Amino acid sequence: MAFAAPNLNPARLRSYVLRLPLCTRIILFIIVALYLASIPWTDLRQKCALIPDQVSLATGYRLNTFSFTHLGLFHLLINLLAITPLLERFESEHGTLVSFSLFSGPFATLPGVMYLLIERGIFRGNTPVQGASVWVFLLLAVEAVKTHRVNPYLSIGPYKVPTWTTPLFPILITSFLIPNTSLIGHLCGAAIGYLWGLNYIKFLAPPEKILRWLESKLNLLGKLPHYVSVDKSTFGRYGVLPSTTPLQNIPMGSTQRLGP
Repeated sequence: MAFAAPNLNPARLRSYVLRLPLCTRIILFIIVALYLASIPWTDLRQKCALIPDQVSLATGYRLNTFSFTHLGLFHLLINLLAITPLLERFESEHGTLVSFSLFSGPFATLPGVMYLLIERGIFRGNTPVQGASVWVFLLLAVEAVKTHRVNPYLSIGPYKVPTWTTPLFPILITSFLIPNTSLIGHLCGAAIGYLWGLNYIKFLAPPEKILRWLESKLNLLGKLPHYVSVDKSTFGRYGVLPSTTPLQNIPMGSTQRLGP
């Protein structure tokens, strides 16, 4: 699977961070903000975590909040490094409004509900889960399905491994090597990613016609820096990007690339 990962060169890394699209920025900001807030308010993580026997109509918000909170700094940093390029790629492909609606809604609640059904309904357990890794494996599954359509097999010596299975290997590895990781939670995230990649749950995304009308009515592409339009054919799909280059200094008819 190929996805854009930030270069370790400091200048390129800074440029990469400054070019992150809007929804990706918002999600990363919320994750970091909740971690910082959990330092003085230590019970915040407990209130946001998905704890099976504490989910009710009054605490259904846990299905949306568990992906944003983390157990500690190491847990936070690993997930931030993993999710940033995947989330940025997804938003660049689908647009800011679609990404925001999915990650604030079904991409959070569906893995959570699936986890509750398996953990409580089958194993009768009550293991709490939290962390953006559920989204990491969801997005890896989406990428794996896309890659499988182009390159169905990955050759490893004499063996041919179906490319759609590649997210399953890091899921198994992390469950064995990293303590306090949830194999079931990660598999639930990957399952939703496979369903999206195979177009079974694409109906969960808001209708593109409505999103285009909303973008045009509110002029979101012109007003919001780093906004990504849902319309791939729209010129300037990536919104207003900050620039220090005066317009008159750009040679007319040059081959300089002006967009991402």
